[in-house]
Amino acid sequence: MARIPRITIEGEPTVYHVMSRTALEGYPLDDADKDFFISQVMKLSKLYFTEVFGFCCMGNHFHLLVRMWPGEHYSDAELKKRLNDFYGEARELTDGQLPLWRQKLESLSEYVREIKLRFTRYYNKRYGRRGYFWGDRFKSVVVENGQTLINCLAYIDLNPIRAGLVSRPEDYRWNSIGYHVQTNNKGRFLSLDFGLKEFGVPGNKERVRRYRQFLYETGAMDSGKGGRLDPSVVEREKRNDFELTRAQRFKYRTRYFTDSGIIGSKAFVSATYRRVKDVYGAKRDKLPKPVAGIRGVYSLKRLIM
Repeated sequence: MARIPRITIEGEPTVYHVMSRTALEGYPLDDADKDFFISQVMKLSKLYFTEVFGFCCMGNHFHLLVRMWPGEHYSDAELKKRLNDFYGEARELTDGQLPLWRQKLESLSEYVREIKLRFTRYYNKRYGRRGYFWGDRFKSVVVENGQTLINCLAYIDLNPIRAGLVSRPEDYRWNSIGYHVQTNNKGRFLSLDFGLKEFGVPGNKERVRRYRQFLYETGAMDSGKGGRLDPSVVEREKRNDFELTRAQRFKYRTRYFTDSGIIGSKAFVSATYRRVKDVYGAKRDKLPKPVAGIRGVYSLKRLIM
Protein backbone atom coordinates (compact mmCIF):
# COMPACT_ATOMS: atom_id res chain seq x y z
CA MET A 1 0.00 0.00 0.00
CA ALA A 2 1.37 3.41 -0.99
CA ARG A 3 2.12 5.89 1.77
CA ILE A 4 -0.35 8.70 2.28
CA PRO A 5 1.43 12.00 1.49
CA ARG A 6 2.25 14.08 4.55
CA ILE A 7 0.30 17.33 4.84
CA THR A 8 2.73 20.25 4.79
CA ILE A 9 2.12 23.90 3.97
CA GLU A 10 4.69 25.41 1.66
CA GLY A 11 5.72 29.06 1.62
CA GLU A 12 4.22 30.20 4.94
CA PRO A 13 4.94 29.66 8.64
CA THR A 14 3.04 26.58 9.80
CA VAL A 15 2.60 24.87 13.18
CA TYR A 16 2.72 21.07 13.38
CA HIS A 17 2.01 18.62 16.18
CA VAL A 18 4.53 15.78 15.69
CA MET A 19 4.20 12.39 17.36
CA SER A 20 6.36 9.27 17.16
CA ARG A 21 6.41 6.00 19.10
CA THR A 22 9.21 3.50 19.71
CA ALA A 23 9.14 0.07 18.05
CA LEU A 24 10.35 -1.57 21.28
CA GLU A 25 8.06 -3.09 23.87
CA GLY A 26 7.34 -1.51 27.24
CA TYR A 27 8.89 1.80 28.27
CA PRO A 28 12.49 1.68 27.07
CA LEU A 29 13.39 5.34 27.67
CA ASP A 30 14.99 6.06 31.05
CA ASP A 31 15.84 9.48 32.50
CA ALA A 32 19.20 9.74 30.72
CA ASP A 33 17.62 8.74 27.41
CA LYS A 34 14.97 11.44 27.77
CA ASP A 35 17.68 13.99 28.63
CA PHE A 36 19.58 13.09 25.48
CA PHE A 37 16.45 13.23 23.33
CA ILE A 38 15.58 16.74 24.55
CA SER A 39 19.19 17.86 24.06
CA GLN A 40 18.99 16.86 20.39
CA VAL A 41 15.71 18.71 19.90
CA MET A 42 17.34 21.80 21.39
CA LYS A 43 20.48 21.43 19.30
CA LEU A 44 18.74 20.86 15.98
CA SER A 45 16.21 23.62 16.64
CA LYS A 46 19.10 26.08 16.48
CA LEU A 47 19.98 24.79 13.02
CA TYR A 48 16.57 24.31 11.43
CA PHE A 49 14.11 27.12 10.80
CA THR A 50 11.92 26.26 13.77
CA GLU A 51 10.01 27.81 16.64
CA VAL A 52 9.38 25.22 19.36
CA PHE A 53 6.20 25.74 21.39
CA GLY A 54 6.17 22.53 23.36
CA PHE A 55 7.37 18.97 23.81
CA CYS A 56 6.90 15.91 25.95
CA CYS A 57 9.16 12.87 26.02
CA MET A 58 7.52 9.85 27.65
CA GLY A 59 8.82 6.33 28.23
CA ASN A 60 7.84 5.08 24.78
CA HIS A 61 6.91 8.08 22.62
CA PHE A 62 7.34 11.82 22.16
CA HIS A 63 5.34 14.89 21.14
CA LEU A 64 6.61 18.09 19.55
CA LEU A 65 4.67 21.26 18.78
CA VAL A 66 6.75 23.30 16.37
CA ARG A 67 6.38 26.04 13.80
CA MET A 68 8.44 25.61 10.63
CA TRP A 69 9.46 28.86 8.97
CA PRO A 70 10.02 29.16 5.20
CA GLY A 71 13.65 29.56 4.21
CA GLU A 72 12.94 32.85 2.47
CA HIS A 73 12.55 34.45 5.91
CA TYR A 74 16.30 34.01 6.48
CA SER A 75 19.09 35.89 4.75
CA ASP A 76 22.15 34.21 3.31
CA ALA A 77 24.17 35.61 6.20
CA GLU A 78 21.82 34.08 8.80
CA LEU A 79 21.81 30.76 6.95
CA LYS A 80 25.62 30.68 6.88
CA LYS A 81 25.79 31.60 10.57
CA ARG A 82 23.48 28.71 11.51
CA LEU A 83 25.54 26.27 9.49
CA ASN A 84 28.83 27.56 10.87
CA ASP A 85 27.54 27.49 14.46
CA PHE A 86 26.35 23.92 14.03
CA TYR A 87 29.06 22.33 11.89
CA GLY A 88 32.01 24.65 12.58
CA GLU A 89 33.49 27.37 10.45
CA ALA A 90 35.82 24.91 8.75
CA ARG A 91 32.88 23.79 6.60
CA GLU A 92 33.14 25.51 3.23
CA LEU A 93 29.95 26.82 1.68
CA THR A 94 29.44 28.06 -1.85
CA ASP A 95 26.59 30.32 -2.89
CA GLY A 96 25.34 27.52 -5.10
CA GLN A 97 24.82 25.26 -2.07
CA LEU A 98 22.71 27.75 -0.14
CA PRO A 99 19.38 27.07 -1.92
CA LEU A 100 19.71 23.34 -1.13
CA TRP A 101 20.49 24.07 2.53
CA ARG A 102 17.61 26.53 2.74
CA GLN A 103 15.27 23.87 1.37
CA LYS A 104 16.55 21.30 3.87
CA LEU A 105 16.34 23.54 6.94
CA GLU A 106 12.72 24.55 6.28
CA SER A 107 11.64 20.90 5.99
CA LEU A 108 9.65 19.34 8.83
CA SER A 109 10.52 15.85 7.54
CA GLU A 110 14.26 16.55 7.57
CA TYR A 111 14.10 18.13 11.02
CA VAL A 112 12.26 15.21 12.64
CA ARG A 113 14.21 12.59 10.68
CA GLU A 114 17.50 13.97 11.98
CA ILE A 115 16.25 14.07 15.59
CA LYS A 116 15.15 10.44 15.39
CA LEU A 117 18.28 9.27 13.57
CA ARG A 118 20.61 10.89 16.11
CA PHE A 119 18.66 9.36 18.97
CA THR A 120 18.69 5.88 17.40
CA ARG A 121 22.48 6.00 17.00
CA TYR A 122 22.87 7.10 20.61
CA TYR A 123 20.47 4.47 21.94
CA ASN A 124 21.98 1.58 19.97
CA LYS A 125 25.49 2.55 21.06
CA ARG A 126 24.49 2.93 24.70
CA TYR A 127 22.75 -0.44 24.86
CA GLY A 128 24.93 -2.35 22.41
CA ARG A 129 22.15 -3.11 19.98
CA ARG A 130 21.39 -2.74 16.27
CA GLY A 131 18.35 -2.04 14.20
CA TYR A 132 15.36 0.23 14.35
CA PHE A 133 14.33 2.07 17.48
CA TRP A 134 11.30 4.02 16.23
CA GLY A 135 8.13 2.46 14.85
CA ASP A 136 6.33 3.70 11.76
CA ARG A 137 7.15 7.11 10.33
CA PHE A 138 6.18 10.01 12.52
CA LYS A 139 2.68 11.45 12.52
CA SER A 140 2.07 15.16 12.08
CA VAL A 141 -0.97 17.40 12.32
CA VAL A 142 -1.19 20.95 11.03
CA VAL A 143 -2.28 23.17 13.94
CA GLU A 144 -4.04 26.51 13.68
CA ASN A 145 -2.69 29.44 15.69
CA GLY A 146 -4.53 30.77 18.72
CA GLN A 147 -7.12 28.66 20.55
CA THR A 148 -6.22 25.44 18.73
CA LEU A 149 -2.53 25.90 19.47
CA ILE A 150 -3.00 26.44 23.21
CA ASN A 151 -5.29 23.41 23.45
CA CYS A 152 -2.78 21.24 21.62
CA LEU A 153 0.04 22.51 23.85
CA ALA A 154 -2.00 21.72 26.98
CA TYR A 155 -2.72 18.23 25.65
CA ILE A 156 1.03 17.66 25.24
CA ASP A 157 1.97 19.04 28.67
CA LEU A 158 -0.74 16.99 30.39
CA ASN A 159 0.62 13.65 29.14
CA PRO A 160 2.42 12.92 32.45
CA ILE A 161 -0.78 13.72 34.38
CA ARG A 162 -2.86 11.39 32.21
CA ALA A 163 -0.24 8.69 32.74
CA GLY A 164 -0.33 9.18 36.52
CA LEU A 165 3.39 10.02 36.73
CA VAL A 166 3.15 13.35 38.60
CA SER A 167 0.57 15.40 40.49
CA ARG A 168 1.40 18.68 38.74
CA PRO A 169 2.35 19.05 35.06
CA GLU A 170 5.43 21.15 35.85
CA ASP A 171 6.76 18.42 38.16
CA TYR A 172 7.69 16.43 35.05
CA ARG A 173 11.14 17.32 33.75
CA TRP A 174 10.68 16.24 30.15
CA ASN A 175 7.77 18.38 29.04
CA SER A 176 7.62 22.02 28.03
CA ILE A 177 5.87 23.43 31.12
CA GLY A 178 8.44 21.61 33.25
CA TYR A 179 11.21 23.21 31.20
CA HIS A 180 9.63 26.65 31.52
CA VAL A 181 9.28 26.41 35.31
CA GLN A 182 12.33 24.35 36.28
CA THR A 183 14.86 26.19 34.10
CA ASN A 184 13.11 29.53 33.53
CA ASN A 185 13.17 28.64 29.81
CA LYS A 186 16.96 28.37 29.74
CA GLY A 187 18.52 29.57 26.52
CA ARG A 188 15.12 30.88 25.40
CA PHE A 189 14.63 27.46 23.84
CA LEU A 190 10.83 27.60 23.89
CA SER A 191 8.53 30.14 22.29
CA LEU A 192 6.59 32.30 24.74
CA ASP A 193 3.68 32.62 22.35
CA PHE A 194 1.48 29.89 23.94
CA GLY A 195 -1.11 30.74 21.30
CA LEU A 196 -1.97 33.80 23.38
CA LYS A 197 -0.46 36.47 21.14
CA GLU A 198 -3.48 35.92 18.93
CA PHE A 199 -5.62 37.26 21.79
CA GLY A 200 -3.43 40.27 22.48
CA VAL A 201 -2.10 39.03 25.84
CA PRO A 202 0.91 41.29 26.53
CA GLY A 203 4.17 40.31 28.21
CA ASN A 204 5.91 36.98 28.66
CA LYS A 205 5.17 36.70 32.40
CA GLU A 206 1.46 37.23 31.89
CA ARG A 207 1.34 34.70 29.05
CA VAL A 208 3.03 32.09 31.28
CA ARG A 209 0.48 32.81 34.04
CA ARG A 210 -2.46 32.63 31.63
CA TYR A 211 -1.16 29.41 30.12
CA ARG A 212 -0.74 27.77 33.55
CA GLN A 213 -4.31 28.78 34.41
CA PHE A 214 -5.57 27.23 31.18
CA LEU A 215 -3.43 24.13 31.71
CA TYR A 216 -4.68 23.52 35.25
CA GLU A 217 -8.31 24.12 34.40
CA THR A 218 -8.03 21.80 31.40
CA GLY A 219 -6.15 19.17 33.38
CA ALA A 220 -8.87 19.09 36.04
CA MET A 221 -11.51 18.04 33.51
CA ASP A 222 -12.31 14.37 33.00
CA SER A 223 -11.13 13.55 29.49
CA GLY A 224 -12.47 10.01 29.70
CA LYS A 225 -8.95 8.66 29.30
CA GLY A 226 -6.18 8.59 31.89
CA GLY A 227 -5.79 10.59 35.08
CA ARG A 228 -6.57 14.21 35.77
CA LEU A 229 -5.40 16.94 38.12
CA ASP A 230 -6.65 16.74 41.69
CA PRO A 231 -9.24 19.53 42.17
CA SER A 232 -7.55 20.53 45.46
CA VAL A 233 -4.28 21.15 43.58
CA VAL A 234 -6.12 23.32 41.05
CA GLU A 235 -7.85 25.23 43.85
CA ARG A 236 -4.53 26.03 45.57
CA GLU A 237 -3.12 27.34 42.29
CA LYS A 238 -6.28 29.37 41.75
CA ARG A 239 -5.84 31.07 45.13
CA ASN A 240 -2.35 32.11 43.99
CA ASP A 241 -3.86 33.41 40.74
CA PHE A 242 -1.67 30.84 38.98
CA GLU A 243 1.46 32.85 39.81
CA LEU A 244 4.53 30.84 40.82
CA THR A 245 5.51 31.57 44.42
CA ARG A 246 9.11 31.91 45.54
CA ALA A 247 8.80 28.59 47.38
CA GLN A 248 7.57 26.86 44.24
CA ARG A 249 10.38 28.31 42.16
CA PHE A 250 12.87 26.98 44.72
CA LYS A 251 11.18 23.59 44.70
CA TYR A 252 11.57 23.24 40.96
CA ARG A 253 15.26 24.05 41.17
CA THR A 254 15.92 21.35 43.78
CA ARG A 255 16.30 18.69 41.09
CA TYR A 256 19.83 20.05 40.72
CA PHE A 257 20.60 18.56 44.13
CA THR A 258 20.02 15.05 42.78
CA ASP A 259 20.78 15.40 39.08
CA SER A 260 23.96 17.46 39.07
CA GLY A 261 27.42 15.97 39.04
CA ILE A 262 28.75 18.72 41.32
CA ILE A 263 26.80 21.49 43.06
CA GLY A 264 27.88 24.33 45.35
CA SER A 265 29.56 27.72 45.11
CA LYS A 266 31.23 28.58 41.82
CA ALA A 267 34.68 28.20 43.42
CA PHE A 268 33.79 24.82 44.93
CA VAL A 269 32.39 23.43 41.67
CA SER A 270 35.41 24.67 39.69
CA ALA A 271 37.93 23.26 42.18
CA THR A 272 36.17 19.91 42.44
CA TYR A 273 35.88 19.61 38.67
CA ARG A 274 39.65 20.12 38.30
CA ARG A 275 40.19 17.16 40.62
CA VAL A 276 37.89 14.79 38.72
CA LYS A 277 37.96 16.19 35.19
CA ASP A 278 39.49 12.97 33.82
CA VAL A 279 36.28 11.16 34.72
CA TYR A 280 34.27 13.46 32.44
CA GLY A 281 36.51 12.78 29.45
CA ALA A 282 35.49 16.06 27.82
CA LYS A 283 37.72 17.68 25.18
CA ARG A 284 36.99 21.12 26.62
CA ASP A 285 36.76 22.12 30.26
CA LYS A 286 33.22 22.26 31.59
CA LEU A 287 32.13 25.47 33.29
CA PRO A 288 29.89 25.83 36.37
CA LYS A 289 26.36 26.96 35.50
CA PRO A 290 24.29 29.07 37.91
CA VAL A 291 21.20 27.35 39.30
CA ALA A 292 18.36 29.71 38.43
CA GLY A 293 16.38 30.81 41.46
CA ILE A 294 19.04 29.94 44.08
CA ARG A 295 21.50 32.79 44.41
CA GLY A 296 25.19 31.87 44.58
CA VAL A 297 24.65 28.16 43.79
CA TYR A 298 26.24 26.58 40.72
CA SER A 299 26.18 23.11 39.25
CA LEU A 300 27.99 20.95 36.75
CA LYS A 301 25.98 18.58 34.64
CA ARG A 302 26.03 14.98 35.78
CA LEU A 303 27.60 12.22 33.75
CA ILE A 304 25.26 10.25 31.48
CA MET A 305 26.39 6.65 31.68
